[in-house]
Amino acid sequence: MKFTSTDDLARQLVQMKLVTAAELAACQQQREVTSDPNSLIDALEAQHVLTNYQATKIKSGEDAPLVLGNYKLLYQNASGSFARVFRGCALDTGDMIGIKVLRQRYLDDAKSVAHFHREAELCMKLRHRNIVPIYDVGTDGEWHFFTMEFVEGGNLRQLMNIRQKMEPAELLRASCDMAEGLEYALSQGMTHRDFKMTNVLMSSRGVAKLVDFGLAGDEGDSEDENVQAVEYATLEKHTGAPKNDPRSDLFFLGAVMYELAAGLPPYPSSRNRDERKQFSRYSGIRPIRQTNPSVPLKLAEIIDRLVRINPYERYQSATELLKDLRPALAEYGTADDKARAEMKQTPRLSTVLCVEYRVKQQDLLRDYLTKHGFRVLMLSTWERALTRIRNNPPDAIVVMGDALDGDASTAYDEAIRWCHTKSVGCVLVLPASERDSLETLHLSPSARALVQPVKLRDLRNNLIESLQALMNRE
Repeated sequence: MKFTSTDDLARQLVQMKLVTAAELAACQQQREVTSDPNSLIDALEAQHVLTNYQATKIKSGEDAPLVLGNYKLLYQNASGSFARVFRGCALDTGDMIGIKVLRQRYLDDAKSVAHFHREAELCMKLRHRNIVPIYDVGTDGEWHFFTMEFVEGGNLRQLMNIRQKMEPAELLRASCDMAEGLEYALSQGMTHRDFKMTNVLMSSRGVAKLVDFGLAGDEGDSEDENVQAVEYATLEKHTGAPKNDPRSDLFFLGAVMYELAAGLPPYPSSRNRDERKQFSRYSGIRPIRQTNPSVPLKLAEIIDRLVRINPYERYQSATELLKDLRPALAEYGTADDKARAEMKQTPRLSTVLCVEYRVKQQDLLRDYLTKHGFRVLMLSTWERALTRIRNNPPDAIVVMGDALDGDASTAYDEAIRWCHTKSVGCVLVLPASERDSLETLHLSPSARALVQPVKLRDLRNNLIESLQALMNRE
């Protein structure tokens, strides 16, 4: 940022929307501002109109962005080799958000720019309580950025620098969170590919959230080391595992759990790329109770199984892992932890309301869904179904579009809107003639649409995924 005088600086700050004219006038009234532009910067910082980060960057004259699109950068939170992460706020609402900005050194590298945008666009569909959501992606001049939830707290590395290690209950709680995030991501066709301490945030409420799925979308045959985690590539190359193997995420989840439990990493940390390519680094991990004998036996068994070098000897999925984590949490945790574990372990009989007037189809839906563990209600008109949703909502609804009279698109929109309002799962089954309606519907993981012809199995799977999405939002 270049300026020639205090007035020029003031004009640019307002023009950039770093400060408002009213804030500037109030500051100038309350504090003495000289002809030296730095005095205005100091005054604005003292009045908390500018942050220390902003003030320092303005004084230095660095070519660093302070406003990107509709967002103002407040502080730098984290810095990696590829991008920096800032705490920011929206100019129009003042909402706090996280902003990830591609480093300047990559701005002229078309491959890096494309990879950065692809990361954001792929991950925007992930909506889960244990994954930091990405909101939008944009450019401002030469700069590339995307915005995400700002998590008040810190990453696991920062936490462990203070705490040294976690007690078993807290560790199991965080481990369930991390595994549930991986389980959901895989249900959306994504693996993490860069699981490590700094890519897990702990919110101020003690919820673990995965961040930086930046390598999740890379093609399995990619040989570009700039977009591969060296650890993953080394592990998979020497164990015969396929690239993008979900079990690789589980290995590095185990490495994180090992460090949280033992206070020491399972293998030495290193920034040296050649050292990180050494397979012996990952194949010689000691059983955790040799490192910390106080780790409870059940927890130790889970961790040791996760970091087995043979992928077939590890847990084969996050879902399988959770079947051991949740009972362990119930045993070592609080009463609330036990209730949470039992709720996740025990499937509840879900009530599904079907909108269908044709008797034969009613019988078919009722018999099939009842056989697969649902309690089924059947109504013949959308108007009656809407009254039920408003007053006594079921767990989910299935709307057979070719059973609707009048303007079906209005019913679809109402179904989605009320299902979001009442936290009800929704599956719309559209006639083939209404396929184009899909483009206008506001679908989500909990509000889904299928187009005829539809198999009952596909309908049931979408119903289950819709209910799981609602549970994950809780």
